[in-house]
Amino acid sequence: MTNPFEDENAEYQVLVNEENQHSLWPTWIEAPTGWSAAFGTAGRQDCLDYIEANWTDIRPASLLGALAR
Repeated sequence: MTNPFEDENAEYQVLVNEENQHSLWPTWIEAPTGWSAAFGTAGRQDCLDYIEANWTDIRPASLLGALAR
């Protein structure tokens, strides 16, 4: 069995959690609790491009909020 997160021919979505962390996720696997779809259904590379363009600061949102205070 191949890794479902590395299948170039599969359809994916980008999930985001409350900490603004992003994840590439195969569409056929149910999203974990606390994560919601932010982009997709799309190809793997399109989803990776979305993550690169939109998750520019990988620090959790709670840390960014604490630093801003």
